[in-house]
Amino acid sequence: MDPKNGIVWNADPVMFHIGDWSVRWYGLLFAMGFVVGIYLANKMFKREGMKTELVDSLFLFVVIGTVIGARLGHVLFYDWAYYSQHPAEIIKIWHGGLASHGAAVGIILALWWWSKKYSKRSILWAMDKVVVPTALAGAFIRTGNLINSEIYGHATSVPWAFTFIREDNIPRHPTQIYEAIAYLLVFAFLMYMYWKTDIRLKEGKLFGWFMLLVFGFRFFIEFLKEDQSAFEAGMLLNMGQLLSIPLALTGLFFILWNPKKT
Repeated sequence: MDPKNGIVWNADPVMFHIGDWSVRWYGLLFAMGFVVGIYLANKMFKREGMKTELVDSLFLFVVIGTVIGARLGHVLFYDWAYYSQHPAEIIKIWHGGLASHGAAVGIILALWWWSKKYSKRSILWAMDKVVVPTALAGAFIRTGNLINSEIYGHATSVPWAFTFIREDNIPRHPTQIYEAIAYLLVFAFLMYMYWKTDIRLKEGKLFGWFMLLVFGFRFFIEFLKEDQSAFEAGMLLNMGQLLSIPLALTGLFFILWNPKKT
């Protein structure tokens, strides 16, 4: 494989420095996901006659659930051998290490708590609102991974391969872009379903489609992705795939689920 083929990638993860503090593209894109989420949630709350003041508390819970869930997901599923010996490192999220599967669980638990404390509505009602902007946020985050030259794919000779100069100068599948495109398509689909159909009246359906599509795409893209931890070497399915299966099946359950109307 000729490293001159495809795209040579050497983006600087840091936007600028303020003294010893660096502002990174990943952090900006992560924050943008929440900003867009707040905007879209306000639109949906207005449409359904809910107080928009609830959006602030909703996204505070989502942020907390995302960060804690994503961090613990990485610690427990991908690198427990290290963190069990260095527990003080667990809170140092600025050193990297977030897992989207853990974020999904963290958000669900946070929304359960928020629903009981604030909205007094079903947790499924809340999840249907949150998953729409979350799909777009996923695309932003994978773009941040691309800028960081991380979570890349196997070596390949395809003409659109990316050679990550900061890593090993080997042309690889830009799996960050594959995932970002997939999540953008999911976002477009969910937006259409919410605004142009009556699916918003069927609690849990948007959540189900999100889970099935996002983690379904994730399962198949993982076949092209480099392992994120050494213990995954030789596994038939990597950790990302093993975690995606139950989440995708959860989505399928809610799509097929037809609760009795009261």
